[in-house]
Amino acid sequence: GATALPGRPRPAAAEDPDRPSAKLRAELGATDRPLLLAVGSLDRHRGYDVLLDAARRWSGLDPQPLTLIAGEGPLRRELQQRITDEELPVRLLGLRDDVPELLAAADLALLTSRWESRPLFAQEALHARVPLVATAVGGVPDLVGDAAALVPYGDPRALADTVTALLADPERREQLTGRGIRQACGWPTEDDAVAQVLSIYDELTQPIVLL
Repeated sequence: GATALPGRPRPAAAEDPDRPSAKLRAELGATDRPLLLAVGSLDRHRGYDVLLDAARRWSGLDPQPLTLIAGEGPLRRELQQRITDEELPVRLLGLRDDVPELLAAADLALLTSRWESRPLFAQEALHARVPLVATAVGGVPDLVGDAAALVPYGDPRALADTVTALLADPERREQLTGRGIRQACGWPTEDDAVAQVLSIYDELTQPIVLL
């Protein structure tokens, strides 16, 4: 039987149906169910095979979470075939130019890659105050600190258990949101990054004084 979620992320009665995020959730078919969002190219690097394995595990929750994947790539046909064959609660959205709006509508952001340096989607999620579940790979742990729930790469059970626990725990989601805001405030801005590059360039172009 279905496992009921005690902590509904977004009770329908609490959300203004005229808000843009509420309208988008309705368009996506997630008015009364949790909405999970992943963004990135449909390739092996992103670990979407693991995400589908995890989605099968949380498909028994009530209400059943809907997982959205925004992006395009060579694995689209293969992933869609699995979604169809296994009747998974997952939708491939293709390329989207409204990722900020999708994030604003989402309950959780998911990053399942096998390796990342400073993933833009993780940064966008924390800036958007959306709780993030991410694989503990590459530069991700240093980037997010304690502001995201980290899981091992390639472990669908750990991913599913973490997502399920977060959906049932509004206080934990709120805690991650607060940490995410603080973590994001410590990241360098675009101006900081440009200044750093210019500083390095200045050092490299200083004339060498021969003694």
